[in-house]
Parts: sequence; structure tokens; C-alpha cells
Amino acid sequence: MAWEHLRPGSSPVDWCEGNYLISANIAEFVNTISNFLFLLLPPVLMYLFKEYGRFVTQGIHVLWALLIIVGLSSMYFHATLSLIGQLLDELAILWVFMAAYSLFCPKKYFPRFCKSNRRLFSVLMFVFALTATGLSIWKPIVNAFVLMGMGVPTMVMLYKELRRVQDQRVYRLGLRSTAVWLIAVICWINDRMFCDVWSSISFPYLHGFWHVFIFIAAYTVLVVYAYFYVENELPQRRPLLKYWPVNDFELGIPFISIRNPGKEFTNNI
Repeated sequence: MAWEHLRPGSSPVDWCEGNYLISANIAEFVNTISNFLFLLLPPVLMYLFKEYGRFVTQGIHVLWALLIIVGLSSMYFHATLSLIGQLLDELAILWVFMAAYSLFCPKKYFPRFCKSNRRLFSVLMFVFALTATGLSIWKPIVNAFVLMGMGVPTMVMLYKELRRVQDQRVYRLGLRSTAVWLIAVICWINDRMFCDVWSSISFPYLHGFWHVFIFIAAYTVLVVYAYFYVENELPQRRPLLKYWPVNDFELGIPFISIRNPGKEFTNNI
């Protein structure tokens, strides 16, 4: 049975792009290679967040590593359209959500029984992730509902936190992140629901654009939440949003600088 799930084409999910049209070995060529940002940018982010990892939390590097795993899993899925590939792709995204919530969810949104205890909240997220993983292996359709459910509270909390933020650079980055997320969702919906329309104009590649836009939205949202975490729980560190390679150009790669490092601080997952 396990070997059957590894078989190319064993997934019930098939995107709009035609299969094996560009390469005889890759089912959806554009959807596969469009994950390139998941592999290229996380190492850069690990370098830019070295200071953050040293003086705030090493967990930030776990998130960048998980994004690489998401990219590799998505490439495998779209290259094979296997059920195992689908599960790996969806579960990798699920664990990014759980790790991000464990690290950066503002304490004001914790369940009451957690009593602002981040360690307890992290355990709760870990148990939730394990449970969802088990249910997804049993019934793969569960993953779709879990992932759709996780995106909404993430953006609602972002909206609420942006309303009170004082740094206008952070505010603008939050707005751009939201706009890119909406564009990504529009691409996903169009590819899934209006494939015939896009195929009629020979452009069945919107899911590939989803990969590009959702990566940009995901990592920039993580940067904004990383700023909120320091501002809310370690304000003495004095976080500052910067851009690489040119700080004055706000369309570069954003990262968080720590103006008052002080002693090293580690808060692992």
C-alpha cells in the first residue's frame, strides 16, 4: 500500500498545468521550478538574522529551515503528483505554521489556560501539529481544512497588531505582506477553479505564481511577527526593521536588527 502512494499520479490533486508537457520526467514543470525562492532566500535570511538568533531566539533559524523543507516537498509533489508528495508538501506547511505560532504568537491571543506561558503554548502547538499530522495521514483531506483555518487567524492578528505599531516601516511592510498574500490566494483560486479559462488563453501557470507570491508573503509576515515579538516581550532589545542590500530601499530583503543586544538570550522551541 505504501508503494502505491509513492506512485507518480497517485495524488487525487492535479493542478491546471498540463502534465509531462515540458519534461518527460517532471509532471508539472513550471509548478516544480517555481519553488526556487524557497531554496534561495532562506540561507540569506539565516545570515541576516544571525544577530536576532544570538540575542533573541535561535528558533528563527528553524523557521527558515522549515521553509526550505516546504520548497523541497512542493518540488517533489509537483514533479511526481504522488500522494506521498502531497502529504509531505501539506505537512511541511503545517509545521511552519505551528513553529511560527509557538515562537511569535502574541501572548494576548493565547488560550486562557496557558496563562501567558509561551512554553506551555508551544507544547500545545506541538501536540496539535502531531494530531493534525496523524489525522492527515489517515484522511489526507483533513490537511486542506487545517491549513485554510490557520491562515485566517494569522492575518487577523497581523491586522490587529499593525493598528497599534508605531514604526511606519513595519506598518508598510505589513501592508505589503497582506497585499502579496491576497494576490497569492487569488492565483491559487483561479488556478483551481477557473482552469478552463486560463487554459483557453494558454496560461495554465497561476499555481506557479502562487508559489512565488506565497513565499514572499510568508517570509515577510514572519519578519513582521519577529519584530512584534521583540517589541512586546523584549523591548529593551530595541528592534529595528532594516533592508538588505540597501536599507533605504524598502523593496529589498527585510530583516530585524537589534540595537541593544545586551546579554545573549535563547528561547528555543
